[in-house]
Amino acid sequence: EGKSLRDEEILQHLPVGTTATLYFKDLGPQIGWTTVFLIEYTGPLFIYFLFYFRMTFVYGLDERFTSSPHPVVNLACICHSFHYIKRLIETVFVHRFSRGTMPLRNIVKNCLYYWGFAAWLAYYINHPLYTPPSYGKKQINFAVIMFLLCEAGNFSIHVALSDLRRNGSKTCKIPYPTKNPFTWLFFFVSCPNYTYEVGTWISFTIMTQCVPVGLFTLLCFIQMTIWAKDKHCTYLREFKDYPSHRMPIIPFLL
Repeated sequence: EGKSLRDEEILQHLPVGTTATLYFKDLGPQIGWTTVFLIEYTGPLFIYFLFYFRMTFVYGLDERFTSSPHPVVNLACICHSFHYIKRLIETVFVHRFSRGTMPLRNIVKNCLYYWGFAAWLAYYINHPLYTPPSYGKKQINFAVIMFLLCEAGNFSIHVALSDLRRNGSKTCKIPYPTKNPFTWLFFFVSCPNYTYEVGTWISFTIMTQCVPVGLFTLLCFIQMTIWAKDKHCTYLREFKDYPSHRMPIIPFLL
């Protein structure tokens, strides 16, 4: 059975005896992960502004299409912008990637996903006919608090994961909770960064009470569950002493 080799593995150190057969697969032109993330996250940040500032080619010049938005629309723009600015900052200063590059062709698919959904969400949230949440300020305030907590948690997990590779090592290690309370979710799940990320979009859905945001959140949850399960299986395969009570993304359930 074939086994993929990590970038840092050295042929002389592989347990293959005196003979071995190596297979090479041409993945085509490559692009660095830092560049990938910068492109993916910069797009939604600026695309959202096109709808927030109600450019004339989006909603038209009719007077009712230039009326002042509901306050939650301003808040949604701030939260959406904060989310992607945070991601850009993490990409430059926090993330340490186990792999240096990915196939260039994937960037088109990824950008269509992030950029396309950003435009779809922004169109409805900033639409002049948009209606605010049913329960008013109580619903909005609850969602904002939840949003900020999840963003703080997501950032804390990324810092904790980055610290595992502080010396430049790309070796897989078991992440454990630190003194930061936001990292205590490691007691229960293998990928709390995804748990917090889903929580962020759930709170954004509650804040805006917008169906497209809810659909985006559902797709995020499905995709991140797949990633979390893959990572969880990797931990179980690599470490015989991996905590058995941890779940991939949702404590005690999934």
